[in-house]
Amino acid sequence: MGLTRLRPDVGTAKHRFPGGWIVGQALFYGLSSTRDFVGKIGRVFISYLLCRHLFRPEKIALVALARRNVQPETRDATRINQQIRITPIRVVSETGEQLGIIATEQALERARDAGLDLVEVAPGERPPVCRIMDYGKFKYDKNKKKNSGASHTKTKEIRLRPKTGDEDIRTKVRQAEKFLEHKDKVQVSVLFRGREMAHIEEGRKVMEQVIEILSEHGKVETKPQQHGRRMICMIAPK
Repeated sequence: MGLTRLRPDVGTAKHRFPGGWIVGQALFYGLSSTRDFVGKIGRVFISYLLCRHLFRPEKIALVALARRNVQPETRDATRINQQIRITPIRVVSETGEQLGIIATEQALERARDAGLDLVEVAPGERPPVCRIMDYGKFKYDKNKKKNSGASHTKTKEIRLRPKTGDEDIRTKVRQAEKFLEHKDKVQVSVLFRGREMAHIEEGRKVMEQVIEILSEHGKVETKPQQHGRRMICMIAPK
């Protein structure tokens, strides 16, 4: 009789502590049949431990975070050869000759005869524009150009003084023009020493003169700023 009074309390404990509910149910139903009491308790307790291990909140949060941070796989969306299903198409030969609008199968046959690929270069056009080319070489050259343009920008510096003469300024400007032609950035620095700090406006005039001359070859990326005894301006190639 004392056992039957345990059941209402176990029901309320379910919401406060799921493990307590499981153990309570095991006690109630297990003791009602003492023949397999130990077996039932053992199975329920193992299930309880597994549930606590698998469904811990921190684990669920980590799994959700991992799924959210998965980056979609980037694939080459360019269609080549048999991937081109639309027909007819506008075709450009391997030599750049316009072959006009022809059937896709005819263009594929011509590409196979030349030992090359048929590549869709303008899918948005109607009809799409395809070119006969070596697709492997095309991808290699494209990646090489992309990598070379992204990682070789350097920053060069020319230094001037507030009292720098016109001839010296022209010499420095010619150096800067060569740097900009090679796609390098140029940092123009005007240095102030001793009492020259009292003539900052003269240094600013020199800076503005250089910027005006270099405007044909570059654009101002960072406007002239005073940093202690140094006035700095950054010019990027056009």
